[in-house]
Amino acid sequence: MSSTTPSVWKQPAQVWAVAFACVVAFMGIGLVDPILPAIANSLKATPVETELLFTSYLVVTGLAMLVTSWISSRIGAKATLLVGLGLIVVFSLLCALSGSVDAVIGFRAGWGLGNALFISTALATIVGAASGGSSAAIILYEAALGLGIAVGPLLGGILGEASWRGPFFGVVVLMAIAFVAVLVLLRGPSPARTPIPFSAPFRALGNPALAVLAATALFYNIGFFTLLAFSPFPLGFGAMGIGLTFFGWGVGLAITSVWVAPILLRRMRLTSVLLLALPLLAIDLLVAALAVNSPAALVACIVVGGLVLGVVNTALTEAVMEATDLPRSVASSAYSAVRFLGGAVAPPLAAFLWHAAGAGVPYVVAGVSVLIAAACIVLGRRTLAHVDSAHPDAADEGAAVLVGDAT
Repeated sequence: MSSTTPSVWKQPAQVWAVAFACVVAFMGIGLVDPILPAIANSLKATPVETELLFTSYLVVTGLAMLVTSWISSRIGAKATLLVGLGLIVVFSLLCALSGSVDAVIGFRAGWGLGNALFISTALATIVGAASGGSSAAIILYEAALGLGIAVGPLLGGILGEASWRGPFFGVVVLMAIAFVAVLVLLRGPSPARTPIPFSAPFRALGNPALAVLAATALFYNIGFFTLLAFSPFPLGFGAMGIGLTFFGWGVGLAITSVWVAPILLRRMRLTSVLLLALPLLAIDLLVAALAVNSPAALVACIVVGGLVLGVVNTALTEAVMEATDLPRSVASSAYSAVRFLGGAVAPPLAAFLWHAAGAGVPYVVAGVSVLIAAACIVLGRRTLAHVDSAHPDAADEGAAVLVGDAT
């Protein structure tokens, strides 16, 4: 390989500023995981009410995703990023100061609005500014996602040992740092803005390939968030134990999304990778259902699940970026809206099924949902044929920039 091959890790300062902010934003997804039991105890909330902390966040994130491209095309990427980060700072502070579970649920919804503005714009910003092409940008974005999801529960566990309010105060500080980093480092002339119609993301879902991928993500995310949001309850650990468990989960996700997925995508069709990983995830969830009364076995299932999730996340992100000729921000917003709405269903549904039928049932439902996601790929494979045929070049590029000039 040529020594001049660009490395995914050699990026402009503005890319690293946005990537750092991405890490912190994704930390917010798993941050509350270790403190869910503590919140339930301290605020006298039921598990279903506690799981609504995820649902309010994800519902608003998903719905807001449908308008983020319309907003960013008018005020610019930097302003959209800063508004999103500012909202997260404000609402995470309000969460920390709340005195009831209803207040935390409501403020998490505001947090979700900021998250939507930031995340959908961040991916487009990194893709536009990163050196090494779109595959390098996607790898970097997935690395930020994996690191954020890994560190979030660990930080939540550490700060949650003192108080359930601690993780929220931690996010305030980190997001304020991210705000300053984006404000100072995201420089340069703004590209000419072409206003995107308000209806663009809605019409984008009429694209057959994007519709197949969105449906896949809808059912896949039910499995994802059952594993993430429900598992702290049957584990029965304290905040630190839950944090360490999901740190291992997040590390596994980061490793496979950054290193394993590009290797698989270079050797297999993109849809083949999904049809390998999704059934494996379903099997892992069904094993978790059987092992739910053994904390050690459940921890193993959670970590293994993280390894598989990393592959699916990267493959789906690559597929969405290549599925249509729509602007990336429009395709990403439309797809992400459906994806987050799927995740919003899982936490309260899992808590309800737990009390109605036992702790193993939520994992069974999650496993079946992931199999439905795989069925979406099977039924839509012909629709995704152009993604498979176009993908080898992108996968080769991704693999090349990943190793950079190490060879």
